[in-house]
Amino acid sequence: MNVVVIVGTDKGGFVLRSDAARRDWSIDGPIHKGWKLTAATRASDGSWLVGTTSQIYGAAVQISSDLENWQQAEKPPAYPKGGERKLTQIWMLLAHGDVCYAGVDEAGLFRSRDAGRTWEPVTGLNEHYTRENWYPGASGLCAHSLLIDSTNSDRMWCGISAVGIFRTDDGGETWHIKNEGVPALIEDQKYPEIGRCVHAIVQDPADPQRIYRQEHSGVYHSNDAGENWSRVETGLVPGFGFPLALDRRSNSLYAAPLESDEFRIPPGGAFSILRSRDGGKSWQALTEGLPQKHAYFGVMRGAMDLDRLDPCGVYFGTTGGDVYISADGGDSWTALPCRLPRIHSLNAFTED
Repeated sequence: MNVVVIVGTDKGGFVLRSDAARRDWSIDGPIHKGWKLTAATRASDGSWLVGTTSQIYGAAVQISSDLENWQQAEKPPAYPKGGERKLTQIWMLLAHGDVCYAGVDEAGLFRSRDAGRTWEPVTGLNEHYTRENWYPGASGLCAHSLLIDSTNSDRMWCGISAVGIFRTDDGGETWHIKNEGVPALIEDQKYPEIGRCVHAIVQDPADPQRIYRQEHSGVYHSNDAGENWSRVETGLVPGFGFPLALDRRSNSLYAAPLESDEFRIPPGGAFSILRSRDGGKSWQALTEGLPQKHAYFGVMRGAMDLDRLDPCGVYFGTTGGDVYISADGGDSWTALPCRLPRIHSLNAFTED
């Protein structure tokens, strides 16, 4: 079993490869040199998909069979020409069975049934009745997260900043707001159920009813598929941050806390990843191999991921361009010998 990690940066993408031991790594790139690379996934036919953005040419989905030769999607995600909405960035790519999804800014969800070559809008979400009052977060109005129920692919959850979480139970035809128990960042007078700035969402694969969300105001969990939410922050200090990750085997939950909304740096200049092994009831700071002095970087919402090995590999990239890996579930960390541009996304894959 080998590991492939695609790192998306301000100036292109980088491909990291290792075997199951995850001690020695090769680093190739940049791919799409000079383009901002923001997301990656692998379709069911083996094709690699990445999301790119150019200040001149706009956003695109690029497709490759070998991570070396690329072709742009024939019909990429796009809003109708002449309309008020502009698609400026691919925030998320996710393959599920024979379907690929793209979450974008200006917030919307698109779907491909041919391994990324052509895309269609998920109209039920994109034209939601609250759409007129969706408000952007600091990074824009972005659909950045999608969960798909492992037992029922018609049930999905989409996270949009700064609006909240939407759930569909009918394959995307209709979507319902699921923010009960999470305080509003900016309360909307017409639709008080929106106005939540969700940063990331993850799901327990053994219990699809259990979902976690990294919110602007802290970390929350739901035991009823998002109907109700409550805080899970004992030992998670501070609660502000962007990414979340959940290991399928050990049920370990990982977060990357920052000092506050105002400062957005590691508290005291000491960086740690926090891990919970009891559903967020308690948290342990993981620091071995991580800088504990003069560390003033952050980790963006799409820049942390896990592999599917045992013990799991944990990976994150920083706003300072460093990539850290752990081959033992976070107990110890190693910085790879590279200094990349600002890292926006990091996606880990395993292959035979």
